[in-house]
Amino acid sequence: MADSVYKGKTLLITGGTGSFGNTVLKHFLSTDIGEIRIFSRDEKKQDDMRHELQARVPEYADKVKFYIGDVRNIQSLRDAMPGVDYIFHAAALKQVPSCEFFPMEAVRTNIEGTDNMLHAAIEAGVQKVVCLSTDKAAYPINAMGISKAMMEKVIYANARVAAGKTTICCTRYGNVMCSRGSVIPLFVDQIKAGNPITITDPAMTRFLMNLDEAVDLVNFAFEHARPGDLFVQKSPASTIGDLAKAVQQLFGDTGTRIIGTRHGEKLYETLMTKEERLRSEDMGGYYRVSADSRDLNYDKFFVQGQVHTQANEDYTSHNTTRLDVEGTVKKIMTTEYIQDQLAELENSRKNG
Repeated sequence: MADSVYKGKTLLITGGTGSFGNTVLKHFLSTDIGEIRIFSRDEKKQDDMRHELQARVPEYADKVKFYIGDVRNIQSLRDAMPGVDYIFHAAALKQVPSCEFFPMEAVRTNIEGTDNMLHAAIEAGVQKVVCLSTDKAAYPINAMGISKAMMEKVIYANARVAAGKTTICCTRYGNVMCSRGSVIPLFVDQIKAGNPITITDPAMTRFLMNLDEAVDLVNFAFEHARPGDLFVQKSPASTIGDLAKAVQQLFGDTGTRIIGTRHGEKLYETLMTKEERLRSEDMGGYYRVSADSRDLNYDKFFVQGQVHTQANEDYTSHNTTRLDVEGTVKKIMTTEYIQDQLAELENSRKNG
């Protein structure tokens, strides 16, 4: 990462006490960035983060400022905006089942909250905003995905209005391994308790990326964004069955129990739709999907030749690089969580 881009700048992270915010701090604190503002509604998590920073990196702790607020309340966002140069927008309701039962809560946070954040950012003259979305926004079938799909539409609409003032773009990625509420920590906890791992559907596939890669994607988007761009990282995938076997290979085989899919779950995830793939650009490890630059005058586009509406194929966890059990073991070993858990297991064996 080139420090110079962020030198002396102020970065605001919404939902900053989550897994993503913690990883951003790990990447950015020791650079020459000026200030990082953590915006979230949970004072307990903010207090924990503050104490952890003071204990772990006291020389950098003063760079981090904390703002209590909620993206649902635009005034709390406005209060955090003065002097902000850049924003990483990670605040969201992300749990599929809870959004399924409380869809209006997903609307208020994911859609209205994003619109509030973007209006406050544009008003304050923020230079760049990178918003975090999910594969569940592509061909959405559940409330969480639908709310994120609408969030993306809000992002693109605001990006058009703000072009030339605030550059607004979006990233979309699959499951982030070992982030809060994800399945790998659940599997590890079940094994530790001596219980069988609960699997929804062994044939289900999911993209696998670690938190560092999630930050790399946001950073890549930040550096290459044009207004309204969507960035997708090329990611491998595995079946849930192989993921469970990989975790058991590391922590012990306590058996498995098939429990069936949860509310609103898909068999596989889509990172790019056929329609998006048609206007995508391969940038090596990433795809850039350009904003649809048409206005409401469609006539000129039909007059000017052939109409293409979709590519041949989506980009999904079924047709991306598929990891076997050994490949999945190597992938999950890249996460700090798994490394810490294995170290803890090794210590308990030595002391036991």
